[in-house]
Amino acid sequence: MLNLTDMRKRRRFDREFKQMVIELSYNREDISALASELDISADLIYRWRREAELHRDASFPGQGNKILTDEQKEITRLKKELRDAQLERDILKKAVSIFSKNDGKYSSL
Repeated sequence: MLNLTDMRKRRRFDREFKQMVIELSYNREDISALASELDISADLIYRWRREAELHRDASFPGQGNKILTDEQKEITRLKKELRDAQLERDILKKAVSIFSKNDGKYSSL
Protein backbone atom coordinates (compact mmCIF):
# COMPACT_ATOMS: atom_id res chain seq x y z
CA MET A 1 0.00 0.00 0.00
CA LEU A 2 1.37 3.44 -0.95
CA ASN A 3 1.51 6.16 1.60
CA LEU A 4 1.68 9.90 1.05
CA THR A 5 5.47 10.07 1.33
CA ASP A 6 5.86 7.52 -1.48
CA MET A 7 3.62 9.54 -3.77
CA ARG A 8 5.30 12.91 -3.17
CA LYS A 9 9.04 13.02 -3.60
CA ARG A 10 11.12 15.60 -1.82
CA ARG A 11 12.10 18.35 -4.19
CA ARG A 12 15.48 20.06 -4.14
CA PHE A 13 16.03 23.67 -5.00
CA ASP A 14 19.38 25.13 -5.99
CA ARG A 15 20.87 28.23 -4.44
CA GLU A 16 20.06 30.47 -7.41
CA PHE A 17 16.37 29.51 -7.30
CA LYS A 18 16.18 30.23 -3.58
CA GLN A 19 17.83 33.62 -4.00
CA MET A 20 15.49 34.48 -6.87
CA VAL A 21 12.46 33.54 -4.75
CA ILE A 22 13.75 35.65 -1.85
CA GLU A 23 14.20 38.68 -4.11
CA LEU A 24 10.73 38.19 -5.56
CA SER A 25 9.25 37.88 -2.09
CA TYR A 26 10.62 41.26 -1.06
CA ASN A 27 9.09 42.86 -4.17
CA ARG A 28 5.68 41.24 -3.73
CA GLU A 29 3.08 41.97 -1.11
CA ASP A 30 1.30 38.62 -1.17
CA ILE A 31 3.78 35.86 -0.30
CA SER A 32 1.03 33.23 -0.45
CA ALA A 33 0.26 34.14 -4.08
CA LEU A 34 3.95 33.94 -4.97
CA ALA A 35 4.22 30.57 -3.24
CA SER A 36 1.25 29.16 -5.15
CA GLU A 37 2.66 30.48 -8.46
CA LEU A 38 5.94 28.71 -7.76
CA ASP A 39 4.22 25.59 -6.35
CA ILE A 40 6.00 25.83 -3.00
CA SER A 41 4.73 26.66 0.49
CA ALA A 42 4.78 30.16 1.89
CA ASP A 43 6.48 28.77 5.01
CA LEU A 44 9.37 27.67 2.85
CA ILE A 45 9.79 31.18 1.46
CA TYR A 46 9.80 32.65 4.97
CA ARG A 47 12.36 30.05 6.10
CA TRP A 48 14.62 30.85 3.15
CA ARG A 49 14.34 34.56 3.90
CA ARG A 50 15.29 33.99 7.55
CA GLU A 51 18.29 31.90 6.59
CA ALA A 52 19.44 34.45 4.02
CA GLU A 53 19.16 37.28 6.55
CA LEU A 54 20.94 35.31 9.23
CA HIS A 55 23.83 33.88 7.21
CA ARG A 56 24.08 36.28 4.23
CA ASP A 57 26.56 34.89 1.67
CA ALA A 58 27.03 31.62 3.56
CA SER A 59 23.37 30.68 3.25
CA PHE A 60 22.22 27.67 1.24
CA PRO A 61 25.49 25.71 1.12
CA GLY A 62 23.74 22.76 -0.54
CA GLN A 63 23.53 19.01 0.06
CA GLY A 64 22.04 19.49 3.53
CA ASN A 65 25.29 20.86 4.96
CA LYS A 66 24.84 22.88 8.08
CA ILE A 67 26.31 26.33 8.43
CA LEU A 68 28.50 26.32 11.52
CA THR A 69 30.57 29.02 13.17
CA ASP A 70 34.15 28.25 14.14
CA GLU A 71 33.05 27.72 17.73
CA GLN A 72 30.32 25.28 16.68
CA LYS A 73 32.83 23.36 14.54
CA GLU A 74 35.19 23.13 17.52
CA ILE A 75 32.35 21.92 19.78
CA THR A 76 31.40 19.27 17.21
CA ARG A 77 35.02 18.09 16.98
CA LEU A 78 35.37 17.93 20.77
CA LYS A 79 32.10 16.01 21.13
CA LYS A 80 33.37 13.44 18.63
CA GLU A 81 36.66 13.12 20.52
CA LEU A 82 34.73 12.63 23.78
CA ARG A 83 32.54 9.91 22.24
CA ASP A 84 35.62 8.12 20.93
CA ALA A 85 37.37 8.32 24.32
CA GLN A 86 34.26 7.06 26.13
CA LEU A 87 33.94 4.14 23.72
CA GLU A 88 37.61 3.27 24.21
CA ARG A 89 37.19 3.46 28.00
CA ASP A 90 34.14 1.18 27.91
CA ILE A 91 35.99 -1.39 25.81
CA LEU A 92 38.94 -1.35 28.21
CA LYS A 93 36.61 -1.73 31.22
CA LYS A 94 35.04 -4.81 29.66
CA ALA A 95 38.44 -6.27 28.84
CA VAL A 96 39.66 -5.75 32.42
CA SER A 97 36.54 -7.39 33.83
CA ILE A 98 36.96 -10.38 31.52
CA PHE A 99 40.62 -10.91 32.39
CA SER A 100 40.24 -10.24 36.10
CA LYS A 101 37.62 -12.93 36.72
CA ASN A 102 38.88 -15.44 39.24
CA ASP A 103 38.35 -18.69 37.35
CA GLY A 104 41.68 -20.22 38.31
CA LYS A 105 43.35 -19.82 34.95
CA TYR A 106 45.24 -16.63 35.73
CA SER A 107 45.99 -17.00 39.41
CA SER A 108 48.68 -19.01 41.13
CA LEU A 109 46.41 -20.00 44.02
